[in-house]
Amino acid sequence: MSSYVFPVQTAFLIFVVAAMFLLVPWLIYGYRKDGFFSWSRFGISFSFIFYILAAYCLVILPFPTTRDTCAQQAADTIYYNLVPFTFVKDIMKETPIVWTQPSSYLSMIQGRAFLQVLFNVLLLMPLGVYIRYFFQKRSFWKYALLGGFGLSLFFEITQITGFYGYYNCPYRLFDVDDLLLNTSGAVIGFFTAPILLALFPSRASIQAKSEQLVEQNRVYTMPQLLALIIDGVVVVFLSNLISIFTASDVISDALSTSIAMVIVLFFIPWVRNGITPGSAILRFRYVNRQTGTPTSESLFKRFAALYVPWLLVTIIRLVNDYAFSGHQDVMLQPYQMWISLGTFGIYMLVYAVLFVHVLIVLFSREKRSFYFDEVSRTRASRK
Repeated sequence: MSSYVFPVQTAFLIFVVAAMFLLVPWLIYGYRKDGFFSWSRFGISFSFIFYILAAYCLVILPFPTTRDTCAQQAADTIYYNLVPFTFVKDIMKETPIVWTQPSSYLSMIQGRAFLQVLFNVLLLMPLGVYIRYFFQKRSFWKYALLGGFGLSLFFEITQITGFYGYYNCPYRLFDVDDLLLNTSGAVIGFFTAPILLALFPSRASIQAKSEQLVEQNRVYTMPQLLALIIDGVVVVFLSNLISIFTASDVISDALSTSIAMVIVLFFIPWVRNGITPGSAILRFRYVNRQTGTPTSESLFKRFAALYVPWLLVTIIRLVNDYAFSGHQDVMLQPYQMWISLGTFGIYMLVYAVLFVHVLIVLFSREKRSFYFDEVSRTRASRK
């Protein structure tokens, strides 16, 4: 069992790292495609990535302890089997069946050779299920056949080449039976997929919900938050670009960030009819709630509501830095500890309030809006 646990653990660690980089791009892609975040589709897509990694790690791991695998093998070692259905002979040889004794059937099922066959069938059964979900129609069973054969062949080539030449001899067998069993597993998974897929929303229901949201002109709070995060990334990039041409000190950095925030959060949406860089990626814009169109007043209020908390935190940081700098007023020295505690407390309070506010909005089931939209009387619109 440990021989299977280690590859799966390795695949999980790789998956976690990959998911950190793929999460935001996938959320953007999913929202642009469906108009909302389909968490069922998210789960299926990311589980597919994990499955492929796990299947691959199960095939190639554990690696040999040395690259000189030839030295660990006999000179006449055969690295391939090109005779189909050899697994039948292996099963019969390891656990002979006496047809008049049902107990021998159980011994066969528990035998290593039979379990190896079962593993090879089960290895690519999930692939067939995923293909059925992605292509839906029963007539696409050929995709499962070709996909199962292609992925199995890729695994076998990985093994016969000694992990693409890294090892001087193959450390696992190229077996034509594995091709047959893996491909069969993918096809079986394709035809049995409806039993599992009945638990998940169909693509037709997702499409229907997407069309309904477009017609209702609804934009959920999660994509609005994601758009704001993208705008924040653009602000950081632009402020760093501006700081190249300015002095390198705290005041100049704050000024560069202020200019970048004005450009990204006010000037660009003012010029582009309510569209910020983030909302452009997620295909919506900000409009006044009464008029249904963006106004300079509402856009400026929205910018100010976002800018003021950042400005407050920045001022707190400047005060704290000044209190502990080497050029501060001598009269402040006895109060340094209290200034530090006070500024730190206010600093944490601002972030705590913002964090709790975001959580409340996200879990309010679209009954609340972000404070900056309430202050500016703006809303997100697809039109």
